[in-house]
Amino acid sequence: MAPKLKPSEQQLTISVKDLLLIVVVGLGLVLIWQLWTLVVILMISVVLAASIAPLVDQLEKWRFPRWLAAIAVYFAIISSLIGTALLIGPNLFEQIERLLRQLPVSLTKLTNLAENWVLSLTDSRPELIGRAFDLLDIQSLISWSARSGQQLAIRSYSLTAGFVGAVFGLVLALFLSGYMVVDSRTLTRSLLRLFPDPWDERLAAQIRPASQRMGSYIRGRLLVSAILGVIITLSLSALGLSDFALGLGAIAGVTNLIPFLGPVLGAIPALVVALSQGWWTLLWVLILFIIIQNLETYVLDPLLVGSSVGLHPLYQLLAVLGGTQVLGIIGAIIVPPWVAGAAVLLENLYLQPKILAEQKTGLKSRHHQPIPAPNESG
Repeated sequence: MAPKLKPSEQQLTISVKDLLLIVVVGLGLVLIWQLWTLVVILMISVVLAASIAPLVDQLEKWRFPRWLAAIAVYFAIISSLIGTALLIGPNLFEQIERLLRQLPVSLTKLTNLAENWVLSLTDSRPELIGRAFDLLDIQSLISWSARSGQQLAIRSYSLTAGFVGAVFGLVLALFLSGYMVVDSRTLTRSLLRLFPDPWDERLAAQIRPASQRMGSYIRGRLLVSAILGVIITLSLSALGLSDFALGLGAIAGVTNLIPFLGPVLGAIPALVVALSQGWWTLLWVLILFIIIQNLETYVLDPLLVGSSVGLHPLYQLLAVLGGTQVLGIIGAIIVPPWVAGAAVLLENLYLQPKILAEQKTGLKSRHHQPIPAPNESG
């Protein structure tokens, strides 16, 4: 009999099957890296499909053919977007252009107001106050912020290889999402056949809840952003900023699609413009955005978005930051719904079976626990 090797003398052996699996996985990762733009388009397509699937399902219940229901939903959405763009587009772009020209002037007024306010508090060493503002160099800080935002936009823009690529990517994403919705059953069955038994049945049971959570999240965010954009536009007009109200409201509505960071990003331009109008205007605009933030947090989000993500807010914030770092603004919008879908798989395929197994183990251990002997001294 051959002597048994000690643990330190055992050799690591890799079978041909394991080696082939490693090579295939490596080649797959390289392929995904090379086709990264297509992967992003597929991610957007899945989010779009999950968002409109309930509407198509409802029309199908009303005896519409599924392909006709999908076409009707897409036609209604695209027509609404085009109509809104034609209705408010000219005024919106005019106000945004005027806003971009106004921001340097507003920043200069902001610096002067802050310096005069500090000087009004103390007249002892005005030269030190001026030197402090020179060291602060607000213009450099604003330039750095502008460059950071520009780099973030370029990172999102570069994924689509320019304007033509962006248009082509959007059309392709709409086409793929429509195909996913129309032929979702066949597509799902063909993909699940790649998994061994019993994982094919387990994953099949999670397709609908994962899709519902992803769709409800993105629909809720879109609806909340639209409502807040309208409220902010009307409120800024009432506060005397009607020349920029539509542009500022549109910026706040779009940035609000990004969880956590969006409301802050949307408030900054409005506060800069308001401060150039005076301290009282700044105060009222600040109060407005505080009210808007609480309205979103405690009313609109629980009512329209709810617990769609199904994760702790810290993990949601990490998903937003990670998506922004990798994919720019696009990632900040599409990564959270993917995290919502992944949370369903994690919860139903791992956490719940784990809890049930632990409960069964605990019941068995309590069942087999020996009964303590009676106290004979009594």
